Amino acid sequence: MSSSVESAPVNAGDEPKDTLLQALVYLAEHEKVNYSVSSLVSGLPLVDGCLTPELFKRAAGRIGFGSSIEQRPLADIPELVMPCVLLQTNNRALVLLAYTRDESSAGASVRVFDPLLGRECVLPMASVLEDYSGFAIFTKIEAVYDPRAQPFLNFQRDHWFWSTLGHSSKIYRDVLVASFFINLFVLANPLFVMNVYDRVVPNDAVETLWALALGVGVVYIFDFILKTLRSHFIELAGKKSDVLLSSYIFERVLGAKYSEHPLSTGSFVSQLRDFDSIRNFITSSTVTAFIDLPFILLFLVVIIYIGGSVAWVPVVMIPIVIVYALVVQRLLQKSVAHTFAASAQKNATLVEAINNLETLKSIGAEGRVQRAWEKAVGLLASWSLKSRLLSNSATTFAGFVQQLSSVLVVIVGVYAIAEKELTMGALIACVILTSRVLAPLSQIAGLLVQYKQSVLALEALNAVVSKAQERPDGVAFIKRELLRGEITFENVVFSYQGEEQPTLKDINFSIKAGERVAIIGRLGSGKSTMHKLMLGLYQPQQGAVLFDGLDSKQLDPADLRQNMGYVPQSVSLFFGSIRDNIAYKNEWVSDKEVLRVADLCGVTEFANTFPQGFSRIIQERGEGLSGGQKQAVNLARGLVNSPPILLLDEPTTAMDNTSEARLLARLKSEVEGKTLVLITHKTTLLALVDRVLVMDKGRIVADGSKESVLQALKSGQLNIS
Repeated sequence: MSSSVESAPVNAGDEPKDTLLQALVYLAEHEKVNYSVSSLVSGLPLVDGCLTPELFKRAAGRIGFGSSIEQRPLADIPELVMPCVLLQTNNRALVLLAYTRDESSAGASVRVFDPLLGRECVLPMASVLEDYSGFAIFTKIEAVYDPRAQPFLNFQRDHWFWSTLGHSSKIYRDVLVASFFINLFVLANPLFVMNVYDRVVPNDAVETLWALALGVGVVYIFDFILKTLRSHFIELAGKKSDVLLSSYIFERVLGAKYSEHPLSTGSFVSQLRDFDSIRNFITSSTVTAFIDLPFILLFLVVIIYIGGSVAWVPVVMIPIVIVYALVVQRLLQKSVAHTFAASAQKNATLVEAINNLETLKSIGAEGRVQRAWEKAVGLLASWSLKSRLLSNSATTFAGFVQQLSSVLVVIVGVYAIAEKELTMGALIACVILTSRVLAPLSQIAGLLVQYKQSVLALEALNAVVSKAQERPDGVAFIKRELLRGEITFENVVFSYQGEEQPTLKDINFSIKAGERVAIIGRLGSGKSTMHKLMLGLYQPQQGAVLFDGLDSKQLDPADLRQNMGYVPQSVSLFFGSIRDNIAYKNEWVSDKEVLRVADLCGVTEFANTFPQGFSRIIQERGEGLSGGQKQAVNLARGLVNSPPILLLDEPTTAMDNTSEARLLARLKSEVEGKTLVLITHKTTLLALVDRVLVMDKGRIVADGSKESVLQALKSGQLNIS
């Protein structure tokens, strides 16, 4: 067991020792779970390149482990729940295996797996207790059923949104209890006023007045405390749900298949921003209004008890407010949908313009984009106005009904007083309670309108989170952390979504491990598409792409890309330093490795000219660097850690001849022994390869040694239309 864990390629170079990850690797090996280290951490927001206890739970969930973090004294951990992970105060972790007794000492001992040592050992319990934080992570294998049991499991899975809110169920339970007492305290004021008018004033009972006032004062103090606590806990639950939902949505976005990427980045961002409308809907005002709603019945009962026939006024007015709000909600559906669409169009125009500002200015096309912007803004303003008018009308109407109800209660109450059925104090109490009955309805009327906006936003987010994932639940990939580099295309046919003609047609070829191959051809012949299929960004409609004889669909995308150094033709750099961009794939990469690839690709030459050196900040999209400098950083990022497979797509198009010649001389030794798939239009780069594939109209029209293919092209024997 220990040897298998020690040999697992969890760390490389000077990567910090992630003891939590090592502990999870050990647990997986202990339970005979098939996994790969890359798949455990791929896409997780590692802190300084390491797992945290919360991230441990997410990583463990990927391989079918249920886990919980609990505070537990070391001596109180039963052996039935072992092995478990002990969290230490020095940011380390140990895997507790069993209690034991060391014959060489009188004290109690424990058998643990130490990730730093990579082996099991026996330690005195006292030494473990010195660094034990008091918290442990308990794991268990979740039940997995084969297809024969599936008919019994055809129940609907928990919804991603509502199940997340359910994590705060205990908080909402406490909020409900607090709301019960808060609404009971509401009765204090009208009852106080009624007793003052009916008993204190007629009898000049000043002592009774002060006794009642003192009692009401105490009630108000508790009311203030409960309202403050209720608001705090509602906001706390909202914050917790916001963090969990935002993390889940973004994880689904990043984990979706590349073929699912949106047509418009701006429109997609607008779709994600719609989450704000859902978040606003579940804030304190909404939760408070809906929690207070059932207590309307309580207040109606009190009004009936105190005022008798006066209660008919709120009983009649309540359904009127609700019916009006429902009618407005129905009318609002169209305007809200158009508002969302106009907002998405506006955002798409903005993002596209900002990303292409240099091009717009250079070709003088600002007016065209300005026209598109103003059109989108006009549509948004028009439909937003209609939405706000309808929305405000519901709230305004509820306020009107509330005022009218107070007048009607007074009118009915005067007649009741004349008939000796009601006292003056009871009438005033009924007026106060009627206002309190209709107050939540004013909020509910507005919330019913917001509900339609939230439903549309939730439907849009449902479409986002339901996108097909690269790593679907229940799919077991074959563990292959290190690939030799053999690549085979078998009868591959591929076409992009929405296109009738396939981009690749019946592609068949094989590249041996360590072989260096160039793919050349005219524009649009399918060269870059082949790279994307190798990366697993797309899957062929027919045929298969194999690595070391395994279909790429059976390999975890994280494992596949961990073995590849990809240098795309279009350079994409991120905000941060030059070093950050080179090490963007692996934050823990050593400075020695960064300097190696920087020297190799010529980054060191221009980085040394900056006062900040490798700490020089690059703006978004690489602003501040020349085209050749961007490409050098892009190439260095692809060569970090010497992956066994290199996919280079026009790696020197922006470089001058001198820089290209220097890079070419250095790359010859770098690609030695690696599988290289080079896409280029430059004959100078063909010095890196021994074999050439020629593409034309999505087909391979020539495949052979570099010399024979180039001779055929030069002599005209190979005709490319």
